[in-house]
Amino acid sequence: MASPFRSATVLLQQYAEFHRDQRNIVTHFVGVPMIVFGIGVLLAGAQFMVGGRALTLAWAVYALVAVWYLTRGHLGIGAATTAAVGVLVALAHQVSGGGWGQWLGWGLGFFVVGWMFQFAGHYYEGRKPAFAQDIIGLLVGPMFVTLEALASLGLFKGLVADIERHAGPTMLRNLAHPIPR
Repeated sequence: MASPFRSATVLLQQYAEFHRDQRNIVTHFVGVPMIVFGIGVLLAGAQFMVGGRALTLAWAVYALVAVWYLTRGHLGIGAATTAAVGVLVALAHQVSGGGWGQWLGWGLGFFVVGWMFQFAGHYYEGRKPAFAQDIIGLLVGPMFVTLEALASLGLFKGLVADIERHAGPTMLRNLAHPIPR
């Protein structure tokens, strides 16, 4: 198994190998945030006390993931991803406080529908999701989507160039004539 402590550049290069079809990337703009939100809702349902204050499992997991993003050697994309995931976790807490049915419905609903978008995108890609080969891909997904969003605004040009040199440019794969991989 590959180390989970690779640099952001290496992680994103490896993840990008599974995400070169533009339709797949578009589905990830919907699916990845839905999955993160759904997980946030589900984890927000578990509370425990720390120093007299209630803390949810969602915030505890977020803290660990934030440290991971911020220590991958590219502070800019690490901070941007940490902020994006933080917003989704904060929003998840807004809907997790209802009854059991509401909590489960929002959490599982967003999680399952998010994965439906992911798998639809990988149909266009013609490849399995990155996590099928490397479980760390589950953490890289939000970083990849954040980078793609910020790159569309002209940010992180050097990082994007490094990724494209490694994985190649994005394209629209011809479904009638699949590329052997």
